[in-house]
Amino acid sequence: QAQLKESGGGLVQAGDSLRLSCAGSGRTFGTYSMGWFRQAPGKEREFVAGITGSSGYVYYADFVKGRFTISRDNAENTVYLQMNSLKPEDTAAYSCAADFVFGRYGTNNPRYWGQGTQVTVSS
Repeated sequence: QAQLKESGGGLVQAGDSLRLSCAGSGRTFGTYSMGWFRQAPGKEREFVAGITGSSGYVYYADFVKGRFTISRDNAENTVYLQMNSLKPEDTAAYSCAADFVFGRYGTNNPRYWGQGTQVTVSS
């Protein structure tokens, strides 16, 4: 059974950094696009960043450009999200996803989801 499992969330102060990891198991995710979504309390889930499987093309939501970096290690079946200069408004549950389309016109619904990891940024 294919699964995604996130780690690396926590409580930090504004301006700090965190690195989220998402490890895949049960199948090889190297050919799939992977990425991150987040959902804050009372808000809809939103796309954060994505990376394709083959070319490694990356795409970011405007609100994280210049602060967050997505990367992947296909040998480890893992995708990462390096988050720098964190802001209180980045507080949310961050979920890893795989096998979806992303870009300037939005995303479709990913086939695979992780259970999420909480990121809380205090001011």
